Amino acid sequence: MASLYEKPITELRGVGEKRGKQFQRLGVPTVGDLIRFYPRAYQDLSRPLPIRQAPVGELCAVRATVLRRPAETRVKGGAVLYKTTVTDGESDMALTFFNNPYVVNTLLEGEDYIFYGKVSANFLKREMLSPEYFPASACLAIRPIYRQTQGLNSRAILAAVKQALALLPRPMRDPIPQGLRQAQGLCSLAFALENIHLPSSQEALAQARRRLIFEELLVLQLGLLKMKSRGKQRTSLTAPRDCLEEFWGLLPFAPTGAQRRAAAEAAADMASGFPMNRLVQGDVGSGKTAVAAALCYQAAGNGLQAALMAPTELLARQHYATLSRFFQGAGVETVLLTGSTPKKEKRQALARLAEGSAAVAVGTHALLSQEVVFRRLGLVVTDEQHRFGVAQRAALAEKGDSPHLLVMSATPIPRTLALMIYGDLDLSVLDELPPGRQPVATYAISGEKRLRAFRFIQKHAAMGKQSYIICPMIDEAGDDRASVTDYAKRLREEWLPGLSIGELHGRMKPGEKEAVMAAFAQGRLDVLVSTTVVEVGVDVPNAVIMMVENAERYGLSQLHQLRGRVGRGRDKSYCILVTDAQNQEAQARMQVLCATNDGFQVADQDLRLRGPGDFFGQRQHGLPELKIADMAQDMEVLRQAQAAARQILEEDFALSLPEHRGLRGQVALLFRGLEGS
Repeated sequence: MASLYEKPITELRGVGEKRGKQFQRLGVPTVGDLIRFYPRAYQDLSRPLPIRQAPVGELCAVRATVLRRPAETRVKGGAVLYKTTVTDGESDMALTFFNNPYVVNTLLEGEDYIFYGKVSANFLKREMLSPEYFPASACLAIRPIYRQTQGLNSRAILAAVKQALALLPRPMRDPIPQGLRQAQGLCSLAFALENIHLPSSQEALAQARRRLIFEELLVLQLGLLKMKSRGKQRTSLTAPRDCLEEFWGLLPFAPTGAQRRAAAEAAADMASGFPMNRLVQGDVGSGKTAVAAALCYQAAGNGLQAALMAPTELLARQHYATLSRFFQGAGVETVLLTGSTPKKEKRQALARLAEGSAAVAVGTHALLSQEVVFRRLGLVVTDEQHRFGVAQRAALAEKGDSPHLLVMSATPIPRTLALMIYGDLDLSVLDELPPGRQPVATYAISGEKRLRAFRFIQKHAAMGKQSYIICPMIDEAGDDRASVTDYAKRLREEWLPGLSIGELHGRMKPGEKEAVMAAFAQGRLDVLVSTTVVEVGVDVPNAVIMMVENAERYGLSQLHQLRGRVGRGRDKSYCILVTDAQNQEAQARMQVLCATNDGFQVADQDLRLRGPGDFFGQRQHGLPELKIADMAQDMEVLRQAQAAARQILEEDFALSLPEHRGLRGQVALLFRGLEGS
C-alpha cells in the first residue's frame, strides 16, 4: 500500500490536472491519501419504504417506478421546474426538480429507482422536492458521503475511490500484528478499507470503523510515546542547583501550593540528566507565567539560557514585562524578539544571546528564525500550547542540544483526556487560584437588555473602572454579527456618549494594537471594543466588566478565556453574555458559565455540549490531523490503543521487528511534515 502514496491522484481515470487540483484542496494528492479519505457520513438506502409509509418531513429512501418522463414547466421569475410522478404499485408520489434539465434524460419511464429526500404530504398527494435518485439495480445499500469542495461532489469522489480500491495489493500486508488484531477483535485492513467506503452492511461498517479508529489511535500513541522517549536520552544540560526558593523570594506575592508543586516537578526533571517534556495546564489566572519565570530563573542560575515563545506579540510583550519585573536586580538579563523589534535592538539582542550574556529570550515565532542563535539553550517554554504545532516547538528545541521543554496551556481539558492528547508530555496541573482572585459574576441577557448593560458600564466608568466589549466581526459582513468598527461608532454617538472608546482587531498593524492596548492599560480608555484578540495576553487589573455580543457564537472554553480578562484586580468583576439565541443548546451553554468559574468544569461541559470536533478544532491542538478517530467519543479505544502502544514499544522500541515494520511506516506517515517527530 505504501507505493500508492507515491502514485499521483491524476493517474486515476477521469482525474485530469483540474480535478487533481480539486482533490489537492481536500488534502488528497495521491491514491493512497484517497483510500484514507474516509466518508464523513452515510445514506442508508438498504431498506427503502413504500410511499405510504414514508415519514413526512424526514429524510428517507423510497423505491418506485417512473410513470412518465419529467415534463418542463417555466414559472414566474425565470425558474424552470421538471415534474413527474412515480409509483410503488399501491401509491403515487409527485417529484419536482428545480433547474435540473438532466433529469429528463436520466429518469427513464418504466424504470425503478431509489429516491432519497424529504416527503411532504397533504390530503391529495405526497411529494418529494429535488430528491437524490439512483437506479435500483445498481444502488449501493449504504452510500458514502464525502467532504466536498467546489467542482468536486461526493459522486465524483466515490467514482475515484472505487478505482483506488481496485489498486490495493492482494493480499495486503496488515500493519497491526495478527496477535494484537485477534486480542482486540479487529478485522483485517483489507476488509476495513473496503467496508469503510463501500459497506456491505451496517455491521460491516461498524467493524471497519472500529478497526480504523484503533489503528489510527495506536499509531498516534506510538508516535507520541516515541517522542516522549527523547527524555530517555541523556542530556548535558542539567540544572542541579535549586534556585526556586531564591526566585519565590523575588516575587511581590506568595506563590500558591499548586505553583510550588508544578515548579518543583519541572525542576526535578531539569536536574535529572534527562530532557524534560512537561505540560503545565492551568485555569485562567492560575499563575502559569510565574511558574515559567521560576524555571527560567532555575535555568539561568545553572548557567543555561531559556526561551519563552508566545503566540501573539501582545502576549510576548506582556511576558517580557512580567519577567523583567520579576528578575529586576537579580542579574538575569531578558531580551525581547518579535516581528516588530527595531533593527538596532534586534541586533543587540541577537548578539547578547549568542555570547550568552542574555539568559532569557522572550518572543513570538521570530525566535524560530535562523539568525537566532543561543550559546547554551537549556529550556524552551511555549505558551498557549494549542496554538503551536508539534513542529514549531521541535524547531525551537533544535536550537539547543536536547534542551528541557515546558509547554503551557490555559485551555482546561479533563485530566484523563489531556494525558491522552499530550501523550508525549508529563503533566502538571495548576488547580488553585492565587489569593485575591475572586470569581467573576456572570449573567446571560437578551439583546433587549443591552441598554441596561450600557448603563451598568457607564456607572462603573464614572467610578474610574474600565470595560471590554467583544464583537465577533471586524467589518460589516451582511449578517447580524456585530462589527467592531460600527459598534464602536454607535457607542460613541448613541449608547455611551462622553466615554472614551477604543477599538482593537486582528487587521490592525502591530504598532496600532500596541498603542490601543497601552492606552487601555494606562486607563486612558473607558471601553475597549475588540474581537477575540484580547482572549489571551491582556492584563488590565482596572477592567471589571467583560461584555460579549453574540455569545452563542463562541465555545464555552473561549468564553471562559474572555471572562478571565476581568477579575484580575481587587474589585468585584462581571461578565455579561448577550445572546438572542433561543435554542436549548445555546441556553444550556450560557447557564454553565453563569453557574461556575471552574475552567475544568467548563471544559467538561463544553466537550459534552458541543462535541469534540468543535472543542478541539480541526488540528487537535497541534497534533497530526486525525482522519477518523475522535479524541473524546473514542476514549475507551484510545485507552486500549495507548496500552497496546506501550507494550509494543517495551518489546521493540525501534519498531524494527518484521511484524512492526508496517506500524513504523504508519507512524512516519501520520507525523509526516512534523519536525522532530
